[in-house]
Amino acid sequence: MDFPMDVIIETERLYLRLFEDSETDAALIFRLNSDPEVIRYTHDPFRDISHAREILQQVILPQYTLYRHGRWAVHLKTDLTFIGWCGLKYRPELDEVDLGYRFSRASWGQGYATEAAAASIRYGFGTLGLARITGHAMPANTDSCKVMEKCGMAYRGLDTVDGELVHTYDLLNPATRS
Repeated sequence: MDFPMDVIIETERLYLRLFEDSETDAALIFRLNSDPEVIRYTHDPFRDISHAREILQQVILPQYTLYRHGRWAVHLKTDLTFIGWCGLKYRPELDEVDLGYRFSRASWGQGYATEAAAASIRYGFGTLGLARITGHAMPANTDSCKVMEKCGMAYRGLDTVDGELVHTYDLLNPATRS
């Protein structure tokens, strides 16, 4: 089955594609963030679809142009169902490229986050030539920590990011290590 949108990464079971400036994509993001369990460790619900579209236009889409990466919509290859997002985001206030992911509850426990995160890391190192990728998770978010560990990221310690205490992980590009 061919995917009709801009696919950046294809894995065994997933398509990671560019978000578009559309009501459809704003609705996908809004629906994902409307589940209190999905945003339990992120604290960033959207007020309504127009707020979701504002975040799409002002936060997500500019990353594609500025840095050639960003958060990508994740779809199942079998039926093209949107299950969440994953990808890389440059955080100028930390001067780092952050690995992030968020998935619908229906997709939890099936390895999709690890599959998408690992593919995003490979893309960051192989295609973009990034030297280092970092990830953060609140201490109680043990599932997110496990994803980063499965992707080969090393635990670096506790930090405060966005006013929250977080576990910090990172991974250096094996091609640029000295």
